[in-house]
Formats: sequence, structure tokens, C-alpha cells
Amino acid sequence: MVTVDRHYTGHVTPGAGAAQREVPGARIVKMSVGPMDNNTYLVQSTATGAAVLIDAANDAARIIELTSQETPGQVELIVTTHQHPDHWQALAEVTKSLGAPTTAHPLDADPLPVTPDRLLADGDTIEVGDLTFDIIHLRGHTPGSIALALVDGDGRTHLFTGDSLFPGGLGRTTNPTDFASLFDDVTSKLFERYVDGTVVYPGHGDDTTLGAERSHLGVWRDRGW
Repeated sequence: MVTVDRHYTGHVTPGAGAAQREVPGARIVKMSVGPMDNNTYLVQSTATGAAVLIDAANDAARIIELTSQETPGQVELIVTTHQHPDHWQALAEVTKSLGAPTTAHPLDADPLPVTPDRLLADGDTIEVGDLTFDIIHLRGHTPGSIALALVDGDGRTHLFTGDSLFPGGLGRTTNPTDFASLFDDVTSKLFERYVDGTVVYPGHGDDTTLGAERSHLGVWRDRGW
């Protein structure tokens, strides 16, 4: 059994239980998996029970146990945010167990151990039950990194950013061109589009908000990471 803490803080401990956040129309379950403290997210419609799994990153047995416990037979889609192996180590085993289709951006699809059933582009939407996720292509950390944006019943946006945006900075890039691409995309597609109260759920570590990070954009640009 996976222990699920119902008092959500945005922090989860590697190898421990999960944490659940209730928002209007949905619940978000976050769990840290694997030696690199990867976050896997289970987002479920409270009206229909349908759920999406974001990043089957590692610890397949724990992810399968979590989904069986919290959303039995209700995961309708598995999304991989980008091609780096620490975000898909459990993908093949979890996909086989759940029997759910998978999806990713075409530029990051080839390295994945499971061929995506659906390819996502910037501006696409994913519908799971009565939940709609907007797909945002963020170039730089990898060619095909994506974020997912969910607007809850109160109009607040929840962003699942993979490794493109964290508390304190952008995801790792290896050259100035990739950094410029990621900085430009995150600035124009996230910070200029969404308000300060938007919650950010990153691929590793604690949650943040766009408001908590917005004043640091100039610092990030100047330091180049």
C-alpha cells in the first residue's frame, strides 16, 4: 500500500509515500520515484474518475501500486514530458500493466521504450474525462519537451513542466542556443500567458508558482542557466 498524505505541501520524499492535492474538479497525486528524485503525477477528474499519468519515471512497481490503489482501471493516458531516460524508466512496464495509450512530442518520441500512440504538438489539447490539458512545446532542455496546463474549476492554472521550469531556474541546457530557446519559450508561453497564482509542478523537487519565480527572469537570463 502507498501511503497518501492528504495535507499537500508540494514536497514529497524519495522512496516514501505520495501526496494528494484537491483542486476544484480534480485531484493531483504526486510521488517521488527513483534515485534522481523524479516526480510522477496522477491527475484524476473528480467527476468521472478518469485519470492521466504524467511521467512513468522509475519504480514501476510503486507506480502500478499507486494507480491500482487510487485510480483502479481509470488511467486513460500516459504522458511523457521529454526523452531523458530518468523520465521513462518505468514506462514500458507501467504501460503493459495499465494497458493505457501513451503520448509524447514527436521530436522526443524515438528514444522512448514504447512507441507513442499519439504525438503531441504545441497548442494541442488532451481530454481525460471532463479535464482538458493544453499542450505547450518548450524547446531547449530537449527538442521535444512539453508542459501540460490544466485549468481547475475556480479558473486557476496548474502547469506540469517536466524539466523545463523549476523553483529557482530553467532546466539544464548544454549550449547558449538551447538556453536562449528555452528562456524565450518559457517567458512567452508561460510567464507572459499565465498569472502569478499559476502553480508549477516540476519534474523534480518541490512545487512553485509563476509569481514566486517571475522577478528572477532577468537573473536567469544574465547567468545563462
